[in-house]
Amino acid sequence: MKRIWAVLCGAAAVLSAAGPQLIGFDGDPAGKSPPGWTISMTHEGCAPEWSVVADPTAPSPPNVLAQLSSDATGARFPLAIFDGFDATNGSVRVKFKAVSGKVDQAAGVVWRYRDRDNYYIARANALENNVVLYKVEKGTRTALAPQGTPPKTYGVKHPVPSGTWCELAVQFSGNLFTVSFNGEKLFDVMDSTFTGSGKAGLWTKADSVTYFDDFSLEKR
Repeated sequence: MKRIWAVLCGAAAVLSAAGPQLIGFDGDPAGKSPPGWTISMTHEGCAPEWSVVADPTAPSPPNVLAQLSSDATGARFPLAIFDGFDATNGSVRVKFKAVSGKVDQAAGVVWRYRDRDNYYIARANALENNVVLYKVEKGTRTALAPQGTPPKTYGVKHPVPSGTWCELAVQFSGNLFTVSFNGEKLFDVMDSTFTGSGKAGLWTKADSVTYFDDFSLEKR
């Protein structure tokens, strides 16, 4: 299959007819949010602060996308949504580093995003050492239990080291979602709340200062 190299929203991207889009933020100017992204937030609190910053430890240096606001409002979910992707079935993955946060140190990927109050999100939390999949419907966030567990099971316990680059990934097809961490499958979730096409993006919570790099999206 012929592979085409392109520049997407100032970030290096590899495109093919059925291949992934890989966004590394290295071509974006530091100090502001990258072009081609919509910055939003679910619930209340201070506005999110998404900015391209330099990090020599990044998986693909020099730049990363960082959520820098440290507002500690608990039910506050900053969002950075990539405008150049819309899919019903596919996959999203990102490398992240939890930098700081006293209330939370969370990093998440979003898919089938309709608006700031309706989407799916899988997140890892370095303070709780767990990975959880939620739906946000009409602004209400609800944890969805992994398959094979009791109905109110809250994700899975798993080490999420602070200050270390990790990878979070979700594959989504129909009503089946598969969550992986550092290349290891953790669990499946089945849900049919949002069945149509939607955008994808990145997510944090409360006072989480989190860095993101190598954001990969693929339609299937």
